[in-house]
Amino acid sequence: MRLYLLALNPTDSVTEGFLPAAARLGLDVTVLTDQPAAHRDRGPGIEVLACDVRDFRAVITRISTHHTPDGIFTNSDHLQIQAALAADYFGLPGKSWQATLRAKNKAQMRRHLAVTGADTVWSREIGPGCDPAELTEGGGVDVPYPCVLKPREGVASEDVVLVDGPEELVLRCKEIQARRPGAALVVEEYLTGELYTLETLGDGRTRHVLGGFHTEVSPPPYFIERAMTFVASHPEPVLGQVLAQLDALGVGFGVCHTEFVVHEGRARIIEVNYRAVGDQCDLLLARLLGIPLFEYILRTHLGEPLPRDLGARTERSARLAYPCADRAGTLTAAPAAVDLVQDGVKLTYRPLREVGECHELYRTNRDYLGVLRAMGPGQDAVERVVAGFLAAQRWEITP
Repeated sequence: MRLYLLALNPTDSVTEGFLPAAARLGLDVTVLTDQPAAHRDRGPGIEVLACDVRDFRAVITRISTHHTPDGIFTNSDHLQIQAALAADYFGLPGKSWQATLRAKNKAQMRRHLAVTGADTVWSREIGPGCDPAELTEGGGVDVPYPCVLKPREGVASEDVVLVDGPEELVLRCKEIQARRPGAALVVEEYLTGELYTLETLGDGRTRHVLGGFHTEVSPPPYFIERAMTFVASHPEPVLGQVLAQLDALGVGFGVCHTEFVVHEGRARIIEVNYRAVGDQCDLLLARLLGIPLFEYILRTHLGEPLPRDLGARTERSARLAYPCADRAGTLTAAPAAVDLVQDGVKLTYRPLREVGECHELYRTNRDYLGVLRAMGPGQDAVERVVAGFLAAQRWEITP
């Protein structure tokens, strides 16, 4: 069977998750990418072809002139609409392109949730090239401060910032517009509450809830995810509210990573990432639950139904932590990759920057220096071992 996988830059999810899973399933894989050199030498049975994957017409043409597809898949935030349209064109299982658009386009997500009555969040869209002063200078727009400003189709909290007043709003808008010419922005009310995620997997008929994470973020005005603690099950009223909002968006096929806040029992979606959870959370989730998660995800895109019981384990605890750069400069000291077991807790640390690399300060997950994954029989033990490991390490950045 031939699987087409659409990709931009290489990611751990694809390299360590989906490609090995495809090999275990015996699939022939064609990677379509606009960065073919970065995806070379992925192993036997994997071919890499250059393609303008951001253009669904180019994707359809490339597939039409190559091997007949049995499945079309992507784990990229940026390529979900293209993969959905291509799968629909070839009559293959896939996500609704309308749902992928609602998930990707944050302004459209807000509009759709409001019109369906699922949830209403104050939100305004600033089109490409529009003057943000129109929101603050007699435009009849009553912006609720503090508010959140972000790119309409952004990812990884890049250029997401909390704004306290009209002058700062205009300033921040112009800064982002200078960095992202032609990008649309969204201003929306700040949703207070604890930040969580919900991980789901469906085949269009059955939807499984895989648990989620409690997310710790940096202090305002930025929203950098610093640590995540596994939550085996959310309270039923909270889960019901989130699933109802996903239903309203049409999200139900394949894997999905949803971020939401809970305040006084009310759950409100922050954003829907219609893909697997990233930053190595998916690698941990597969091991933690003890299921062939990546194989299940690929099987849905090949038209295979999911089992009624995935056989997931939920009794273990887990935590991820992300040592993060606090300044621009060159990384001059950092720990190497390590796997160890301490007090029954399995630790995996992987560096994300090499010693000697020089970077700016991005105030996003691009500031991560490494990722620590830990799982064990109890939350207290997991947190104690994680804290001890991090305290014993040294990361140095020279300006």
